[in-house]
Amino acid sequence: MPNDPITYNVPTWDDTEWQSRSSLDGEVDADVCVVGLGGSGLTCIRELQSLGARIVGLDASTIGGGAAGRNGGFLLAGTADFYHDSVAALGRARARRIHEVTLEQIDAIERETPDSVRRNGSLRIARSPQEVHDCKAQLDAMRADDLAVQEYEGSEGHGLLFPLDGAFQPLERCRSLARVAERDGARLFEASPAVRLSNGLVETDSGSVRCTHVIVCVDGRMEQILPELTGRVRTARLQMLGTAPLADVRFTRPVYARWGYDYWQQLPDGRLVLGGARDRFVDAEWTHDSNPTADVQSELDRILRDDLRIDAPVTHRWAASVGYTTNGAPILEQVRPGVWAIGAYSGTGNVIGALYGRIVAQLVITGSSDLGESLGI
Repeated sequence: MPNDPITYNVPTWDDTEWQSRSSLDGEVDADVCVVGLGGSGLTCIRELQSLGARIVGLDASTIGGGAAGRNGGFLLAGTADFYHDSVAALGRARARRIHEVTLEQIDAIERETPDSVRRNGSLRIARSPQEVHDCKAQLDAMRADDLAVQEYEGSEGHGLLFPLDGAFQPLERCRSLARVAERDGARLFEASPAVRLSNGLVETDSGSVRCTHVIVCVDGRMEQILPELTGRVRTARLQMLGTAPLADVRFTRPVYARWGYDYWQQLPDGRLVLGGARDRFVDAEWTHDSNPTADVQSELDRILRDDLRIDAPVTHRWAASVGYTTNGAPILEQVRPGVWAIGAYSGTGNVIGALYGRIVAQLVITGSSDLGESLGI
């Protein structure tokens, strides 16, 4: 690991006080037990509450302690694929509908937690002639469907501007949702990993939840919690760093560069968060280990110093586990009788995860979801 004074494996986002919740001890009852208290799980809980359900939520770590509170803080419309690739994979009508609904979900996130969101667009920046050509293909496809996009040329480079995207403080959003859920009666427990899941029962090391339904809302390590998904879901490590405040404003919007493998944003207080480089060490990064590594962090340092020309000291280095599926489509299904699962968002779960949380809640409580049907789910 580069030799500098840092906060190790704690994200830049974790800069406010948080009162830890107790672990589950003993037996409790609920209509629904939600396993995983990140952005998708907490959004699911809020939707369940709107449908009148009594909720118990469990997390193996802390609220927002997984990828939901340790990511780059991007709010991007669409799927994990660039829009023209999504059209090729899903068809034009479905790809356009997903893009429109994810924009509506960004609106909802902004309404729910306005203090955490900055709606200033996002950039895709090309780093090669091939990627310039690909940006043109994306531009043409989005313009053909009347979706908001502009060609961009600026200090960051050449690429595309998506004016309706945004950025946010992901951990604070999770904590805000948790506080509201608790206010409305949800019982949330930290440090309570689910060790056994079955129809009507979730067991931890020191307690159990008797319930009518179970919803597993996790991203990384999903195949460990639900072994039947092994072969369809695989866990990867994504790494980031954070700096001290920069002396000037360099980046007014979050940036995806080099096909989205590298990404960064400058926060309102001047600090910069930077992630990526996984593709340069791809074999080593297929892992359940969520500790930063010297190889990836050194490459992030190189991007910071050589590509972005930033000399501010690094203050934080961290990593998170996220899930990928073999076909690129997130998981949303009943994997066992009475046990549903959502997750594996291929590194872009902030918006899609919230949507899936709402959809699975509707399916579990009402048996149908107009929102899910409109997306072809």
